[in-house]
Amino acid sequence: MDNQLKLTWALPPTWLRFLIIVLLVLGVFFRFVNLDKKVYWYDETLTSLTISGFTKDELYQQVFNGSEVGVEDLLKYQYPNPEKGLIDTVSSLSLDSPEHPPFYFIMARFWVQLFGNSVAVTRSLSAVISLLAFPCIYWLCLELFESPLVGWIAIALIAVSPFHVLYAQEAREYSLWIVTILLSSAALLQAIRLKTKIGWVIYAVTVVVSLYTYLFSALVLIGHGLYVAITASWRLNKTTLSYLFASVVGVVIFTPWFFFILAHHSSMSWTAEKISWLDMVKIWVLNLIHVFLDIKFNLNNPLTYLIPFILILVGYSIYFLYRNATKQAFVFIFTLMGVTALALLLPDIIKGGRWSSVARYLTPFYLGIQIAVVYLLANKIKFYVNNKQRKIGRVAIILLFSCGVLSCATSSQAEGWWNKFHNSQNAQIARMINQADSPLVISDSSHGDILSLSHLLDNKVRFQLVIEPKIPKIVDGFSDTFLFSPSKTLLSGLQINHNDTIKPIYKRKLWKVVKN
Repeated sequence: MDNQLKLTWALPPTWLRFLIIVLLVLGVFFRFVNLDKKVYWYDETLTSLTISGFTKDELYQQVFNGSEVGVEDLLKYQYPNPEKGLIDTVSSLSLDSPEHPPFYFIMARFWVQLFGNSVAVTRSLSAVISLLAFPCIYWLCLELFESPLVGWIAIALIAVSPFHVLYAQEAREYSLWIVTILLSSAALLQAIRLKTKIGWVIYAVTVVVSLYTYLFSALVLIGHGLYVAITASWRLNKTTLSYLFASVVGVVIFTPWFFFILAHHSSMSWTAEKISWLDMVKIWVLNLIHVFLDIKFNLNNPLTYLIPFILILVGYSIYFLYRNATKQAFVFIFTLMGVTALALLLPDIIKGGRWSSVARYLTPFYLGIQIAVVYLLANKIKFYVNNKQRKIGRVAIILLFSCGVLSCATSSQAEGWWNKFHNSQNAQIARMINQADSPLVISDSSHGDILSLSHLLDNKVRFQLVIEPKIPKIVDGFSDTFLFSPSKTLLSGLQINHNDTIKPIYKRKLWKVVKN
């Protein structure tokens, strides 16, 4: 027992201990700094719409009817209000987006009611939850490798990983999903090691929490099952039976929500958009690089030339893991990565589509990559490794951590980033609209785009919102009339119905009506 306790809390070398503390402080800082600076984008507004308890249909019926409304009328659908309760929040989610289970959204509603309804407060829940990933990944690394050194380096790596920091600042369930993946994985390995009923009960609870956090947790659960089967040599023994019982319990408890998914699943047609193989490969590479280095890549930026280094490091880490780790550790990480990657990649190969191009869907894959890299780095700086390898290991650690710190520092000052690409231009658009004395904005764009823009506008701005193909009659009495992200139907209809000039003023996303 004493040896196990010493192993659990063993500290890394002094120089690395100091580095890890600095990186932890920076990681916490980057998660909370400028929480409201980046545009509150489409998906996040859907989180707020769910928190409010209103449904998408209610929003369209009450606001997208051509009548004049203000910013405050739109923001009503972004915050909790006396009209709607917690049941309405769950109901709204089950009708509009049942593929997103309710655990995070219930937490978010209580969080906003408790601390306020600003963008920063709403996002801060994800930032707080992301801190739980530190002890969870340490525990997982301890179960995998019995090495505190690997666990400490893993904490430092995800502390300043731009991928983790970006999703820690997003009002969605992804930081919670990261925590549940790590937690359920560590709980499984502990249950197998201890062989106790309470261990399997804890695992079953983590399965339930993970499934009610994100639907793709089912892929993680399948990976766990594959790991148990392989390590048991495909025999039905006490461990496999315990896994089957715990996982079945978790799935059964999740079944009620699964019926909502079957009954009300929303369209994911955008995932069927075809992308050329060259573009797809570029996206795969960039998404992988973004886990460690997230900058605007171009030939003039010297950091761009680190891409080969990162790819080689990742490839060699997987090879090193295979050659040096225990069979159990390698198989676990391989199944964690492989099941999710293949489940998303195969449909794209067979049917065409872009499931595998969405970075957040591949979170288990990236976690496996990071653990493999950490295992390599930890082994290259151990005292019994020759001096040359230790130096190379230290240089690699410092270089990799520097990439993370620089990436987080850069993105923390930005108004938009690749994970919010859909509405990255809204900040500039809002500034142009706010400059007008008495602006009117006409649009038939999607509700998420409109709600995203509304968070950036002054209260003096008024809207006329319609659903395509309806053409509104422009309300008079405004100093400036803008069209925001109009459809071709709206543009042509207004030009026919009004003897005015309509000209684009910002990247064909913002147009202005010029009276003749």
